[in-house]
Amino acid sequence: MQLKNDLLLRAARGEAVERTPVWLMRQAGRILPEYRAVRESLSGFKELVETPEFAAEVTIQPVDILDVDAAIIFSDILVVPEAMGCTYEMIEKRGPIFPNTIRSEEDLRKLRVADPHEHLHYVLDAIKITKRALNGRVPLIGFAGAPWTILAYMVEGSGSKTFSHARGMLYTNPRLAHQLLRMITDTTIAYLKAQVEAGANLIQIFDSWAGILSPAHYRQFALPYISEICNAIRNVPVTVFAKGAFFAMEDFSKLNCETIGVDWNMEVSKVRQQVGPNKTLQGNMDPCLLYSSFETIQDETIKMLKEFGPHRHIANLGHGVYPDTDPEKVKCFVQTVKEFSPVLRSEGV
Repeated sequence: MQLKNDLLLRAARGEAVERTPVWLMRQAGRILPEYRAVRESLSGFKELVETPEFAAEVTIQPVDILDVDAAIIFSDILVVPEAMGCTYEMIEKRGPIFPNTIRSEEDLRKLRVADPHEHLHYVLDAIKITKRALNGRVPLIGFAGAPWTILAYMVEGSGSKTFSHARGMLYTNPRLAHQLLRMITDTTIAYLKAQVEAGANLIQIFDSWAGILSPAHYRQFALPYISEICNAIRNVPVTVFAKGAFFAMEDFSKLNCETIGVDWNMEVSKVRQQVGPNKTLQGNMDPCLLYSSFETIQDETIKMLKEFGPHRHIANLGHGVYPDTDPEKVKCFVQTVKEFSPVLRSEGV
């Protein structure tokens, strides 16, 4: 199916675009009353994720309401450990909890390399339903968590400020860590390939906890597995977003990916210098900007667009939009990008 709006894909590949494409991480979620209405009709978050028709519905809502240039399938990075046999519970206002963690060889033996068509079929079905409903309006983004981030949850058992159990394993039992990372990577590659087959137009890899590792550990326990995933997914563009990994930008320049996500703590000029001209950058507005006035949002968005320049940029936040954000402020951000980026090109800024 030919896309009516392919700005995101062209920008990712470094092709000419009329304006900067824009979307937001976590755009399909709690900021929208329409999402909350669907969520409240169900037993909870997991039922929403695992019911393809509802997942498709909330995936499309931001395209209709916020006028973004891409949809991202409504799911969660933690469906991968669940598919491998390490189940999680999503506790309201607390986040994910894993009743059983992976901290020994015996724990590891209880896991499997998941078959996406058997264990993650609900995500693939949601992608297919979404693609039909979008009817080529905008691209659909598929995603998965990076292996290190998935390991961090499976070993720690929940979110954490320190992930001391997961980071400790890298010192005390690196062999077990690599075995678990191997299983996660194999599952993730199969899963992302299945997403592409189901209709995903672009893939994003989220390394949410990249920034808690030392540079040496990141290069040993995270980067090689991300590189392997990038090498395996070659028929659609791939974005790598590693929050807090400012120390790895030069390493990312060598990855077989098209786009590198930039969080709001990173200086755009330095990142561009580190990764070179052949990667598209995505980001990097501070999500807290959207708490400010409409005038401030417009001014700061224009400033961001000038910093990135008119080429090889996908406008986004530097992390996911916060759940208490006013949707009208999000619309202001999106429309400012759409209205100003053609001016940026005409002025040659």
